Amino acid sequence: MGILSKIRSIFTFGDAVPAPKADTISEPRVIDERRHNKRVNARDETRALIIDDSPTIIFALKKILQSAGFITYEALDAEAGIALARAETPDLIFLDIILPGANGFAALRTLRKDPITAHIPIIMISGNEQATELFFGSRTGADDFMKKPFSRYEVFARIERLLDENMVPRRTTAASTDSGAGPHS
Repeated sequence: MGILSKIRSIFTFGDAVPAPKADTISEPRVIDERRHNKRVNARDETRALIIDDSPTIIFALKKILQSAGFITYEALDAEAGIALARAETPDLIFLDIILPGANGFAALRTLRKDPITAHIPIIMISGNEQATELFFGSRTGADDFMKKPFSRYEVFARIERLLDENMVPRRTTAASTDSGAGPHS
């Protein structure tokens, strides 16, 4: 299976509809996953960190984000992701729940306790049903959640919900950052 086939099997792009029967040939249809309103994009060069142990997920999410002008950083485990978050202070983090070594929940707690990274919005991602249920049961400080497989549309819809008036992603559940402590305080 090639990389493109693998990506297609992981992600639901929502564009294709099964071909009509031979006796009902018509124009190709597109599932109406498109917005009625124009998509609101984050500002160009928004920096996003992707922490996932799947190179395929990283590749696909990186391509989706870069197509909208994002700068991306990638890490394959929690420890490397935390170090990269501290070094680069991205505007947004996509964090997988199931990771080798420390899991995504442990990484989330570490990122929320660190004054350098506490203000960064985090979107948790997982395809594991039990991890998804645990996430919804605990709500451990993440700003949003996406279940795999996810579409390009969903990625941008999740980001759009976090944008402030300057088109910069901001925390939505920021009880611990209300003290005004910024990334370099």
